Amino acid sequence: MAEPLDTRVAVYIDFDNIVISRYDQLHGRTQFQKDKARGFDTDDKSADPDIAARLAAATVDIGAIIDFASSFGTIVLTRAYADWSAEVNADYRGQLVSRAVDLVQLFPTAAYTKNGADIRLAVDAVEDMFRLPELTHVVIVAGDSDYIALAQRCRRLGRYVVGIGVAGSTSRSLAAACDEFATYDALPGIKPAPGPELAATAKTDPPAVEAPKKSPRRAKAPATSESAPEPEPENAQDVATGLLERALRLGHEKDDADWLHSSAVKVQMKRMDPSFSEKALGYRSFSDFVKSREAVAELDETSPIRVIRLKR
Repeated sequence: MAEPLDTRVAVYIDFDNIVISRYDQLHGRTQFQKDKARGFDTDDKSADPDIAARLAAATVDIGAIIDFASSFGTIVLTRAYADWSAEVNADYRGQLVSRAVDLVQLFPTAAYTKNGADIRLAVDAVEDMFRLPELTHVVIVAGDSDYIALAQRCRRLGRYVVGIGVAGSTSRSLAAACDEFATYDALPGIKPAPGPELAATAKTDPPAVEAPKKSPRRAKAPATSESAPEPEPENAQDVATGLLERALRLGHEKDDADWLHSSAVKVQMKRMDPSFSEKALGYRSFSDFVKSREAVAELDETSPIRVIRLKR
């Protein structure tokens, strides 16, 4: 749907999801659980300094998320869902309260700890849409595929849905269910993650090297699943190139024109893949992105309005 002029935004943050995903992104898969970071007390003098340093490096900038959400319009409510008694979450309370974030307390139980935030967040979001009909935008800060149904419902109710998640821990289906999707690393002011610490991962899982000698077939499956997210940054460039080519073909067939407006092509690419962002791929502008794909597209900058076409 087209963005209205008078926009009012609601922001919903699955806090555990974003904090754990960022930690694992920087320090390796499931490292948050291995380090038992949830109950880590930074004020404890006997606490492991290495884990304290990892937590500090993986600190999520809530201000950057809220600032990005405010670019869509006036923020009328912001809620963050977590167990705020957990030490790792309690350290964020000052940052959250300073940005007027409503802290929703979740009481974990043995059976429903994982889905507690998912259910509560979804119920509140749907209730708010009926209670506040003037809401035009819904921002979901999470990467869990459990939020696909919520994103689809919000769009059916006429809201513009924006998703924000951590690269490598976000469901592509969730990104496709949103009108627009941004990765945390691509937000203004955020330093992109350098990637997992391979040395640390190797130390925590030495059998992966020895296993092939005894049973190569059995060792293949876990090794593939563990390394699956690592090629994503390289593959993202190829995916973007294919996306550009498809958008250009669609534009030429629809408009029957030799040259297409650059902005219209970008809009079409965002429609096909809401997670597309030239800045996340390392380009300052969409024009720079197109120039880097000279084997696929031609860019004409001689006219006041920049136009592009599929290279013949």
